[in-house]
This record gives sequence, structure tokens and C-alpha cells, in this order.
Amino acid sequence: MENIIFGIITIALCTLTYFYAWRYYKEDKFDIALLLIMLSGFLLYCYSASDFFLHVWDERYHALVAKNLSKHPFYPTLYDNPILSYDYRMWVGNHIWLHKQPLPLWLMAGSLKIFGVNEIAVRLPSILLSTIGIVLTFKIGTYFFDKRVGLFAAFLFSVNGLIIELTAGRVATDHIDITFMFFILLAVFLSTQFIKRRSILFSLLIGASIGAAVLSKWLTALIVLPVWLLIVLDSKSFNIKIIITHFAVIIITIVIVALPWQIYIFKEFPLEAAYESSFNLRHFTEIIEERSGSIFYFIDRIRINYGDLIYIPIIWFFWKVFIRPGNLKQLALLTWFLVPLVIFSMAKTKMQAYLLFTAPALFIVTSAFLFEWLKYRQTHKPKWLYNLIAVLFIILPIRYGIERMKPFEKRDRNPQWVIDLKALNKQNIQNGVLFNYENPIEAMFYTDLIVYSDIPSSEKMEQLINDGYRIIINDTVKFEVQEHLKGIEIISLTPANK
Repeated sequence: MENIIFGIITIALCTLTYFYAWRYYKEDKFDIALLLIMLSGFLLYCYSASDFFLHVWDERYHALVAKNLSKHPFYPTLYDNPILSYDYRMWVGNHIWLHKQPLPLWLMAGSLKIFGVNEIAVRLPSILLSTIGIVLTFKIGTYFFDKRVGLFAAFLFSVNGLIIELTAGRVATDHIDITFMFFILLAVFLSTQFIKRRSILFSLLIGASIGAAVLSKWLTALIVLPVWLLIVLDSKSFNIKIIITHFAVIIITIVIVALPWQIYIFKEFPLEAAYESSFNLRHFTEIIEERSGSIFYFIDRIRINYGDLIYIPIIWFFWKVFIRPGNLKQLALLTWFLVPLVIFSMAKTKMQAYLLFTAPALFIVTSAFLFEWLKYRQTHKPKWLYNLIAVLFIILPIRYGIERMKPFEKRDRNPQWVIDLKALNKQNIQNGVLFNYENPIEAMFYTDLIVYSDIPSSEKMEQLINDGYRIIINDTVKFEVQEHLKGIEIISLTPANK
């Protein structure tokens, strides 16, 4: 019931805030309207992120690695002290964890270091980056079109259901893709500012942002380079020599930011680094972890993530670019979306968030189409039909956002199994090992225990006892223990919700 009450309050507050944002927009007070949209987005992110438990895919793994990184930033581990044998190729249960690039994990680790080990601290960087992303989308939309387009694009960003879910850690790739999208957004924004300022400082900042995006989710971050080149050429403000110089500065900065970590991991963890590198490439040639889909997977998925009418603005924008091929600014916006769409559509492994970093481009295109539609409406009939379609462009994204937030669903957001683990941690058990617990990753986040889902042999447990470990066995799952073993503690923990 509490979830429903807070859900109603959140939706009511956001509705009021969006209403006043619209009012200020009508008065051309764009800064105030943007501030209110940011506030609404922040409230939506905070509400959705207030699940007081770690989500199954992939947040729990990212949270545990971040917790360990908060203790040793350059030694990424899942099992910090693996007392049982493990397969270094299994990212769900190994020791050295290089399954993701480090920057999002470092951000989470810093938050955990400052605010303590808790779920909100894990999600706080994503909440802040998503909120700032609203502003960046407005600024970029304003550059490509005007403030009206930028403001509605910012609104679409703030209510987008997929961004809300990822910010809250509720669906796979969570904070990794939010961080990646943010640095892509930042790099594109800085590129638009470079056109105005013409300073090498912005080239350095662009390179640093792309480098940060590489350290978030690897080389797809380089999509910013053709976007940068197209808007620079479109500006007609730079000769070829200057363009080449600044492009070189950006590339060198990317290398300086992103390459040291790659060299470091191949030197310090060569086995794991080589495997993860090959594993990443296999996503294009193999179906990994049953994440399959046809070549039309992403084309079909965008209607779910961005509204059923999304195909209309996309087709309109393709036509707009086609009839004006010399408009390199519009081509840059299309490139931001189209090139990743083509590349990832050809890959064998597919997940919905792979194209999240192109979402701001889609918001801007949708917003531009809506205002073009409203302009067209003034001279065409029937007006009710044009009004209806315009309203649907607003309502459908809101609907999908609310569906993914689940504000009116009765849910246990503070489950007993988490309460049990937190209470267990307060016992301050030294050298503790918990066996027979079905959610070991979560248990290691909430406690300082080493946790496994199964039970090793009696000989292994006897060895661990002799080595000074305190053995604890959870009895909520059937098990058998040799009676002659002494010093084993039996406890009952509430099973985790599936």
C-alpha cells in the first residue's frame, strides 16, 4: 500500500510541475520551464530508484564490484576473497571482474564510499547523470533546431520509461548504459559549443568526454567523431587545416584517457583481459546468453521504448535529410541514430539498451516533427485529427513511462530478505563464510561475508575451519552436514524474492 501512496504522490507532483513548465513555456520562459522539467525527471528517477533491494540483472553484480572497488579502485573483483575454486570466464561468479569498463563502477564506488553501502548510493550517480542529461538534451535540441524543440525533447527524455528503469537499476545493463549515454550526450553538447567558442579547450573536453564514454562501454563511443565532423563542416567556420588539427587533438585526448586502463588490465590480469576482449567481439558473431533477435529487433523495439508513433518522425526526418543532403547538421543528427542502428542490427547478440545512447537524437527528431506537424495543422483540415495525433505524441511516451515505473502497483519495496541480511551484517562476523544461500551476490553486498549458493564437501569445510573461517549454513534450503564437524553455525534467512 505504501508503494501506491508514494506513487500517487509522485505522479501528482510531477503532473503539477509539468503543467507549470508548460505555462512558463507558453510565456517563453524557457529556463524556468527547463528547471521544472528537470525537477519532475529527478522526482521520477528518485521514486523508481527507491527499491530497497538490488535488482537481479545486472545491478547486483555492478553493485558488488563497486563495493569492492571502493576498497581497492584498481583491483576490480566480484568475489573479493574466493575461497572455493572458480572459472575465470564466468563473470557471474569469478574473482577478477573485467566484464564491464570501469568508469560507471568507479562512480558507484565513490558514491558508496561517501554515502555508505546501500542501494540508493549505488543508483545516485545514475540519478544525477540522467537529470543532467535532460539539460544536455535541451541544449543540443536548441542547437539543431530551436528552444521549443529542445524543451519538448527534454520533456521526452524526462518521462522515458527505459531511462527511468535503467536509472533505477531495474533492467539489464542499468547504470552502465546510463553513464555511457551521459558522456555521449556531453561530448555532442561540447561539440556544439566548440562551433561557437572555437577553442582548443573544447577539443580537449570533447576528447575527454569520448574517452570517458569508452571507459563506460567501449568503442561505440566513437560515434561522436562523425557527428562532430559533420556539424563542424556544416558551420563553414573552419578551414581544413584547423579541422584536422582539432580532430587530432580529440583523438589524442581519447587515447590518453581511455588507453591506460586497457594497458593496465592486460598487464595485471592478462588471462581475464584477453578473455573479456574476445567475449566482447563474440557479441557480433554469436548469440550470447540467449540474447537473440532478428535484424529488425531494434526497429521493432523502438516503438516500445519511445512510443508507437516514433516511426512517423523517423520517416519524416529521413525524407527531410534526403531532400536536403547538403544540410550536414541534420545529417549529423541522423548519423547519431542510424549508424549504431545498422551496426547493432547486424550483431547476433541484441539487448534493448544497446541503442540507449541514440535516444536523445530520437527525442530531438520527434520534437522537431511535432512542431512541424503543429505548424502544418494551421492550414489543413480536419484540425481534430491533427490535434489528436499531436496529443498522442505526448500521451504515449507518458503512458510507457508510467507503465515502467509501476507507481500504482502493490509491491514490497523493502523486502524481508534484505532486512535479514542487514541484521546479519550488524553482528560484525569476522572471517565469516555463508553457504547454502541462493542469492550470494546480494548477500556479499549487504554483508562482509563470503557467500556461496551451494555447500562444499565436509573436508573443505573442515579445512576452512582450520584456516580460521567461521562457517555459517543457511537452513532454508535442504542440506546435509556431517555430524562430526564442529563449529558450524546454522541460521535461517528469508528466501529472496524472485
